[in-house]
Amino acid sequence: MLLDGNRVRGEILAECRSRVEALKDAGHRPGLAVILVGNDPASEIYVRNKIKTCQELGIYSEKLTPPATATTEEIVALVEGLNGRPDIDGILPQLPLPPQMDPKKVQLAVSPDKDVDGLHPLNLGRLAANLPGPRPCTPAGILELLRRYQIPIAGRHAVVVGRSDLVGKPVALLLMHQHATVTICHSRTPNLAEVCARADILVAAMGRPALITREFIKPGATVIDVGTNRISDREEAARIFRNSAAKLEEFDRKGSLLVGDVDPIDVVDVAGAYTPVPGGVGPLTISMLMVNTIEAAERELGKACFA
Repeated sequence: MLLDGNRVRGEILAECRSRVEALKDAGHRPGLAVILVGNDPASEIYVRNKIKTCQELGIYSEKLTPPATATTEEIVALVEGLNGRPDIDGILPQLPLPPQMDPKKVQLAVSPDKDVDGLHPLNLGRLAANLPGPRPCTPAGILELLRRYQIPIAGRHAVVVGRSDLVGKPVALLLMHQHATVTICHSRTPNLAEVCARADILVAAMGRPALITREFIKPGATVIDVGTNRISDREEAARIFRNSAAKLEEFDRKGSLLVGDVDPIDVVDVAGAYTPVPGGVGPLTISMLMVNTIEAAERELGKACFA
């Protein structure tokens, strides 16, 4: 079964529209501020898509574009100004930040109530304790995908390959809160293929193109591929896609191909359900950002109503 992220994204955004309208009827339009420092091409695309989705839903959006030479202190001051604005419910400093900046200081400056990335230490603590709060967008999207495709989690063995603060750790916690038995693997895990092959649910999030091959996948397992690796070597593309004429024609046209962390041919042969790349997990990240922004607005409206 192919787990279609675009389909689930459509369902989530349809639900978001009615919530935005309800907030507007109550006198509060949700607002999201995105801080894009410098001119990173990939970041510019991500931010453009976030702003576009806000416009589609009727969420107020604001893009702030400090120069690449900005200091940590300047961005922190910008964030603190946004913290005080009642028309802004969510603040998103787009990562990665330029190398001279301290991303931890910038993230700490965001008010936990406006942390729509779910990455403030206070919100990560709430996640660990299974208390309400914004969840990191990609992990939350993965859980929505599993829920909406009615894939059982409770009592299943889940293996997460990758231990990043952005995906690996949060998705492991979310799966544990749904009563999965969770194993976290990383670059120093011995016998990685053997560990992965015991997983009923396998989450690949390490940024290594097509690393997870058939010997890593238990027959019938659900495989969630978080990887987005751009392949610009034609020989590597030919090897990964088994000399597929269609894929090589696409490579020649674009000059590169997008590949996940899971071998795209093996996963079709062995898994029971899987997310394709592109079109699997990717579309859910922005939709869950919208959910977090709307929930922040709903909390703020609730406070205003009971003030």
